[in-house]
Amino acid sequence: MTIEDIRLFCLQKPKTTEEFPFDQDTLVFKVLGKIFALCPLSHWERGAASITLKCDPEYALELRSEFDSILPGFHANKKHWNTIQLDTNELSPKFILELITHSYEMVVNNMSKKQRKKFGFEQ
Repeated sequence: MTIEDIRLFCLQKPKTTEEFPFDQDTLVFKVLGKIFALCPLSHWERGAASITLKCDPEYALELRSEFDSILPGFHANKKHWNTIQLDTNELSPKFILELITHSYEMVVNNMSKKQRKKFGFEQ
């Protein structure tokens, strides 16, 4: 799985933007201004690909106990964020995409019902 695969997948999600709000190294994907994925590009360039994703706290603990390549979020709230080491090839591309979708949905579901309705996430 390449950074471009991840980038294209994230950008297919409704109302998603890509930005570099912190520095020119950290590619960030947001839904309506709220972060759901962070990719440190310098890590990818040196063969240590990773992505940091939002996660339900209980699910985050479950994932960390099951997979060596899923760690508490690097430079993030460890309760709500996981960093996934992709260079280990422990996780399938399909599962990685599922984790990205989970992160995206966590952010969308955390918005108020009024916001979700306004931006077309609810009817």
